[in-house]
Amino acid sequence: MGQQMVGKMQVMNKFDQINKFLRQTYEFKSILQNQEPLQISTFFDIKTLADKIRVEGTYLVEDELHQMYASLQTVFAVLRFFDERKDVYPNLEALFEHLPVEKNILKRIETVLDPKGKIKPNASPLLQQIIAEITKAEQDVRKRMDSIYKQAVSNNWVADGSLTIRDGRMCIPVLAENKRKLRGFIHDESASGQTVYIEPEEVFTLNNKLRDLEFDKRREIIKILIALTDDLRPYTPLLLSYHGFLTKLDFVRAKALFAIDVEADMPVFIKEAKTKLVNARHPLLYLSFKEDRKTVVPLNIHINEHLRIVLVSGPNAGGKSVCMKTVGLLQLMVQSGLLIPVHESSEVGVFDQIFADIGDDQSIESDLSTYSAHLTKMRYFVAHATPKSLVLIDEFGTGTDPQFGGPMAEAVLEVLNNKKARGVITTHYSNLKLFAGNTPGLENASMLFDNDRMKPMYVLEIGKPGSSYAFEIAQNIGLQKEVLELARLKTGTNQNRIDSLLVDLEREKKQIYDTKVHLANQQNKVKNLVAENEKLKLFLDENRKVLIKEAKLEAQAIIKNANKLVENTIAEIKEKQADKVVTKELRQNLHKQLVQHHVKEEKKPEPVSMLNTPIEVGDWVQLNNSETTGQVLEINRDNLV
Repeated sequence: MGQQMVGKMQVMNKFDQINKFLRQTYEFKSILQNQEPLQISTFFDIKTLADKIRVEGTYLVEDELHQMYASLQTVFAVLRFFDERKDVYPNLEALFEHLPVEKNILKRIETVLDPKGKIKPNASPLLQQIIAEITKAEQDVRKRMDSIYKQAVSNNWVADGSLTIRDGRMCIPVLAENKRKLRGFIHDESASGQTVYIEPEEVFTLNNKLRDLEFDKRREIIKILIALTDDLRPYTPLLLSYHGFLTKLDFVRAKALFAIDVEADMPVFIKEAKTKLVNARHPLLYLSFKEDRKTVVPLNIHINEHLRIVLVSGPNAGGKSVCMKTVGLLQLMVQSGLLIPVHESSEVGVFDQIFADIGDDQSIESDLSTYSAHLTKMRYFVAHATPKSLVLIDEFGTGTDPQFGGPMAEAVLEVLNNKKARGVITTHYSNLKLFAGNTPGLENASMLFDNDRMKPMYVLEIGKPGSSYAFEIAQNIGLQKEVLELARLKTGTNQNRIDSLLVDLEREKKQIYDTKVHLANQQNKVKNLVAENEKLKLFLDENRKVLIKEAKLEAQAIIKNANKLVENTIAEIKEKQADKVVTKELRQNLHKQLVQHHVKEEKKPEPVSMLNTPIEVGDWVQLNNSETTGQVLEINRDNLV
């Protein structure tokens, strides 16, 4: 049902409305990622059923009632889920504010339907009676048919097989040559004509009675369904409210699932017409690369009241258009209530209007060339642009003679900048790069290029224009040397010098970028090493304390056992009033047992030399006027541990 809302999605420009939709999606994404027990998979189109109920005299059949029952169960389960988590998901709770839980609808349906959606045999007293009569009639038919069948078998009238159903009637398969020996009605015959299917005359009346009972049963079921539908009719407005709730929730769930698929997050949402994208990715490009197990190079770009329009230049197929489209698409997604694939520190504002001139819009019907189509859009942009507008233009100024297209594009850019519009514009024109470098509010940017491998890096670098690398790319693909030399001569000395400077600048920027990446990697390694060292130190400290504690406990146990042995020996000597020989034996026995318990005489420590140095943690020390030695574990002011 949420598909209907997907088709009706619109770009909004009201901050509160957008913020509500974004937070609803973010909350549902959290529910899915936390694997909360929210099940909304079983529901149907309640609106269609409610519209049917509205009409007097109509009724819902068993399947439709079962669909309504299952859908309402889902509604109430969802309401119960949020009620148990009050204020945890406030924006989702707003979807069902003041929506009552009317369980009488379920109870009424339960009086008629069983859990499988079938009419209960006791849905009414009359239905119960009819079903009992049908059961008895079926037994009578079966009993009589079995008797006739056995007789036919004993007479060798029957073909191979057993009782079968033809045209809804129970029949006996009889050999064609014996068909006149069994009185009854022929309902069918086999393809070969050797077997005919006969309903015995004696059973015909019983079958007719059974069929009449089936008709009675169906009529009673319809009466029950009509009565039930009449009881549900007053709840039609509430049923439509439940439908609206399920539809909205299904729509939000779809947005949350999409957000998880593209690893989207909730950016910092602000009211101002500006944007700061950190590690942004084009969602469709991300999904395409994900299938191929490739990685999208993230985009970082900042547009605000000071840096209003970013002019992106660089080589063909270097990512300029993707950069511009990413900015535009993510902005449209946010203003449609969708989370976007960016880092959570990104900031996205609200634009009143988003203008785009992308692709070749030449039209035979409108008699417009490519350039005329571009100019028509430029006229509209200039007329309607405001400080709250976002302008996206791809290959600005192309489609006509560069000698005139360049100045025209520069004039449009100047007017848009004077109107303080925001935007991203891609171009190859040198005059636009120069204009952007000297004009407040405009900023050059370039897509980095790997000069060594002659491949684009798809990294946007803000602050400097980029070269188109026309000659370098042509040389790399093997264009003839004489063609390249002629082209350089025709380009002009100044233009060649500018392009060479841009190439050198690109090379330096590439080196700086590589250095930054290397430094960042090294910093990460240092951080990881420091963290591992801290963990190891903590582990050793904890284990040292544990070992000391265990050693103390073991020593105490040994001393306790030794004392006990000594006491027992003394007691035994006194008790036996032992002579010297016995006493000597007891002492020898005591010595053996002490040795077994690892009680050994301490060796006399070696002479310790006095050092006039500060004591530090880890040093081994000996107490003054004592032979006691130990290791310093902690220094607490003047006290040592």
